[in-house]
Amino acid sequence: MIKGLDRLEVITLFVEDVVAAKRFYQDVFGLEVVFENEDSAVVKLSNMMINLLVADNAPTLVGPRPVAAPEAGARLLLTIEVEDADAVCAELVEHGVTLLNGPVDRPWGRRTAAFADPSGNVWEVAQILQDA
Repeated sequence: MIKGLDRLEVITLFVEDVVAAKRFYQDVFGLEVVFENEDSAVVKLSNMMINLLVADNAPTLVGPRPVAAPEAGARLLLTIEVEDADAVCAELVEHGVTLLNGPVDRPWGRRTAAFADPSGNVWEVAQILQDA
């Protein structure tokens, strides 16, 4: 086991349009921008940050692995625990967000729904069901 690999600080999402991505995370998530330049914007969650990086700059971070195009499909799912999945979904829809699925009760004791940001990065809201 390697010590020190237990604290996630930043998630970097590759985006095609930094301005649209930043607007989405400000308007839908209500996040504050803590850094930005022409190629990226960093928004702060309560416990970590999300770096919205222009996909053209991603190869320097992940090379020699290729950067997948948005139409390649989902490669990750980021889950946010919420108190009331239905209420959060209603607010997402009010903000013009299209749900990919849900809300639906899952066999593992969560009520979930998924949605994507403007670059296709998929998020899930998950409510812990009381009977779980």
